[in-house]
Amino acid sequence: MHATAVPAWRRWAALGVAIGGVAILLLAREPVSGWLWPDTRVQQLRADAANALLAGELTRTDGRGARELYQAALALDPDRPDARDGLARVGRAALARAETAFAQGRFDDAQASLQLARDLDVPRSQAEALEHKLRERTTDAAGLDLLLATAHAARAAGRLDGAADTALPLYQRVLALQPNHISALEGREDTLADLLQRARDALRADDLVRAGTLVARVQAVDPGHFDLPAARAALAGATTRRLQQASRELDRGHLSSAVAGYRAVEQVDPGNAEAAHGLAAVAGAHAAASERHAADFRFVQAQAALLEAQAIAPDTPAVTAALAYLARARQSHARLDSGEPAAQRRQRVAALLAAASAAEARGDLLDPPGESAYDKLRAAQAIAPRDPEVQAAIGKLAPSAHACFQRNLRANALSKADACLDAWAALEASDMRIGDARRRLAARWIAYANERLGAYELGAADAALARARELDANAPGLEDLAGRLVTAGGG
Repeated sequence: MHATAVPAWRRWAALGVAIGGVAILLLAREPVSGWLWPDTRVQQLRADAANALLAGELTRTDGRGARELYQAALALDPDRPDARDGLARVGRAALARAETAFAQGRFDDAQASLQLARDLDVPRSQAEALEHKLRERTTDAAGLDLLLATAHAARAAGRLDGAADTALPLYQRVLALQPNHISALEGREDTLADLLQRARDALRADDLVRAGTLVARVQAVDPGHFDLPAARAALAGATTRRLQQASRELDRGHLSSAVAGYRAVEQVDPGNAEAAHGLAAVAGAHAAASERHAADFRFVQAQAALLEAQAIAPDTPAVTAALAYLARARQSHARLDSGEPAAQRRQRVAALLAAASAAEARGDLLDPPGESAYDKLRAAQAIAPRDPEVQAAIGKLAPSAHACFQRNLRANALSKADACLDAWAALEASDMRIGDARRRLAARWIAYANERLGAYELGAADAALARARELDANAPGLEDLAGRLVTAGGG
């Protein structure tokens, strides 16, 4: 039995169908999966777009940016909101990027990101606010080159600071407009280096105040300037030397020079304890001079010396005491002018001389106020300034104070030596030996403080350290002792 033959026309029809199917597959531009399952393609585009947004690829010319991928997804499926939401997120990211670029002074980048945000329909108010700021900066930047050229010219002419048209303020204006402007940053850096060089020149010329002003200016503008630490160290060294010089002038009795030195230090280092102590000592010397003049009824000179003291340190005990002493001297003089009987005056003078002698025997040369040998003799002098006995007693009191100091220093009776030194300094402020006596006594107090520290008597050690510092702020071993006392828990 033979198989039934297939008609020829059927064979030709099947071949045509096969060829047509192949042609359709070859001509199709989309993958078969995309043609057959369009939702799968849209989901992939949205996922790629989300990844691009996460990576900061907001837009790309090759079509792989978040913007382009979301737009492709939207074209395939306009009815679903996911792609539109994605484009809105890209717009917000572009606006945030524009704000960041603006803050960093990258105005071209800010403008490009703002344009992308506008294309994606970000809120109009936000876009316009940033665009307004960009327009303002663009207008300001138009004169930037001229401003920078003026700053360069001012620096070249040596006009560094002090007026609005000098180099440093001009560079600061440029940097206010463009904080990352390289040429302005370099110009400011060089200008600050020039100012520090001038500070060093001022130190060489012994102009401490000008040097301090220049260093402070650089510190205010750029605390991290590379040359600032060395300049500050040089200024600190010069400040220490000026304090030492002022102390020497005080010891020599050159009070005006001492005041000038201490004042210079105060201007450079407000609140400097050593300068304040030195000024108080100078005021005390003027106060002592006022009392000496008042004792001789030379009230014009006494008032002038007191005014000097008050101008320097009006609230110190020595100045307060001198003011009271001058008032008592005026009263005594008024009583003399009123015709007090001579016998009565002699009796009062004799009583005061006896009280002074008794106070001196007790060692009360300067304290307590009103009862010390010094106060008793000044009171006697106010009554009888030309009395030979009074003049002799006063003449012996300063040497007596000196001897008292030497005697108690040898015996290591430091508190008594301290009191005698104060009396000696009040009576003979110009004595050249007083400065050396202060240094010797400071060394003894330091030795005593070391002993008390070794016995762990921290309170006594701290008090001795404080007194040594008052006597001589530059005494050898002072800072070492202070450090060990702090470590031990005192100080």
